Amino acid sequence: MSSLTEKDRPIVQLLLNTGTCPRCILRFCCVGSQMLYRHPYKDLMKDLKEFLKNNQEKEDTVCFDVVDPPCKRIRLEQTEEGTDDLNHNGALQQIPSVNDGNTAMENSAVKVCNVCLGILQEFCEADFVKKVCQKVNSADYQFTSFVFSVSLPPQLSVRERAAWLLVKQEMRNLGLSLAKDDIVQLKEAYKWIIHPQLSEELGVPADGKSLFEVSVVFAHPETDEECHFLATACPDCFKRAKNKQSVFTRMAVIKALEKIKEDDFLKHFPCPPSLPKNLCVAVEIQCNNGAVFVAGRYNKYSRNLPQTPWIIDGERKLESSVEELISEHLMAEFKADSFNFSSSGREDVDVRTLGNGRPFAIELVNPRRIHFTAEEMKRLQQTINNSSDKIQVRDLQLVTRSAIGRMKEGEEEKTKTYSALIWTDKAIQKEDIAFLDDIKELKLDQKTPLRVLHRRPLAVRCRIIHTMKSEYIDEHHFRLHLKTQAGTYIKEFVHGDFGRTKPNIGSLLNRTADILELDVESVDVDWPPTLDN
Repeated sequence: MSSLTEKDRPIVQLLLNTGTCPRCILRFCCVGSQMLYRHPYKDLMKDLKEFLKNNQEKEDTVCFDVVDPPCKRIRLEQTEEGTDDLNHNGALQQIPSVNDGNTAMENSAVKVCNVCLGILQEFCEADFVKKVCQKVNSADYQFTSFVFSVSLPPQLSVRERAAWLLVKQEMRNLGLSLAKDDIVQLKEAYKWIIHPQLSEELGVPADGKSLFEVSVVFAHPETDEECHFLATACPDCFKRAKNKQSVFTRMAVIKALEKIKEDDFLKHFPCPPSLPKNLCVAVEIQCNNGAVFVAGRYNKYSRNLPQTPWIIDGERKLESSVEELISEHLMAEFKADSFNFSSSGREDVDVRTLGNGRPFAIELVNPRRIHFTAEEMKRLQQTINNSSDKIQVRDLQLVTRSAIGRMKEGEEEKTKTYSALIWTDKAIQKEDIAFLDDIKELKLDQKTPLRVLHRRPLAVRCRIIHTMKSEYIDEHHFRLHLKTQAGTYIKEFVHGDFGRTKPNIGSLLNRTADILELDVESVDVDWPPTLDN
């Protein structure tokens, strides 16, 4: 460890005099030993008192016996000639002399730290750790590790700046310097203390890459207005955002503190920071699991079922959808908060999807359950299939977020196969439609269809009909099998959409044509992997 030495003595005494807790004192002395911060609060206070009682002539390390490699250290520098003290503008309060040992001893029993507002005091104790763990366990999440995040009141950054300026002045008097970045960050020290306690209580390791997050939000209403002077000094740093309740976010405050001059800061904020009456409050203890992704293929057998909920002007038009028939069972099993559905294209409400089905993926947000065996996924698939005769799913499986990208890769270049039942106003014979079979790579210009113009931008899209095969039925009906570029509007290719799609079946046959039924027979996307189920 970078143990406390003689050069730290005036800093220790100065901060104890002003009401700073032992752990914050270690931070400002740049002590980098994680183990040392975990010592009981009373022991740390006792050790600091002993340190101050030692002979000031002694140059060796005292009382702290944890061995650790050196950390970032205060640096010697030449004191600039003519440097003024902080109190040249009256902002630095009178501090008891660093040689006044009695004063330090009297003031060292601090109730609430004037820098961390109790974060490194009360909220490092076993009672608070148990409170957090009770919240986690009651939420009933599956997890094998955790990442801990903490949100601190923005005014802590202001108080930290004031304490740093105080210490920096004392260091300057000793011919030394203390860079702001040398101080151990409050969040870092707090996590050093609380991580092993949480890990022991929860029975799993802390892992910065874990998808399971335990978060604590602290507030300190008593000092909420301490940031407000920064809005006057640096107004461009505080801009109201839609999703923020206050402009005084931590990042905005830090940005303003980097911009404001030291003299201006000291005119508005006491140095050292005043002693608070109350501790911080843990206003939120929350858990969140990273999203889980499920993929598969679905078949749609109904001509009265939309892919997603069909709501127009706030009114629901049909009682269900493909999305809902699948997701309701996944939501129940994964115990998720919400979901996001995506697929490789979409079919109209009156179009069936046959063959191997259409690839889809569902993101399950904040799931409580995340571990499923292949057999459990197979049973879940069967549950979905037994619940409705309108859809069926296959190849249901857990996938990664990155794998979903394969579903969308080269979507414009993919091909899809359709079967269309077509009606013509004039009678046809088999030989009248036979020429369609010989047409290859037919290029279309499709202006955005009238039926989707309310939700799609007006544009002319070039699409390709790769092949066609006709199947004569009677004088006014035939079936057409088409292999097309993904994104082709098939209905419009048949009836022409008042000339907005050129050429079209009507223009090719020189008669009016319309589509009666349409089926998607295949979506040629090689994802997700086929399962043996």
